[in-house]
Amino acid sequence: QVQLQESGPGLVKPSQTLSLTCTVSGESITTNYLYWSWIRQPPGQGLEWLGYIESSGGTYYNPSLKSRTSISRDTSKNQFTLQLGSVTPEDTAVYYCRATKFSQVYWGQGTQVTVSS
Repeated sequence: QVQLQESGPGLVKPSQTLSLTCTVSGESITTNYLYWSWIRQPPGQGLEWLGYIESSGGTYYNPSLKSRTSISRDTSKNQFTLQLGSVTPEDTAVYYCRATKFSQVYWGQGTQVTVSS
């Protein structure tokens, strides 16, 4: 059973960089065929996929956010990280990390991030 846990600051100031970490247990992030994603849900809106890092370390981003988004990993800690730059209040959302392998999907519980001065 894959378990994921998001962590990071709950409040970020406008123009700063939002940084969140997802700690994974129950599976190595380098295991083949696994995709490690970041997804968010702004208040009153649907889910928005931000990007993923795959087991090989390759990354792919939502084109609409690509210029501000970076996903990296620390294999020694079995963690992957989201950085979203130049944030505005519109980036306020619950942020989730997710693992997918074929038809299997695992979610973190989510973490609220508010962008405000």
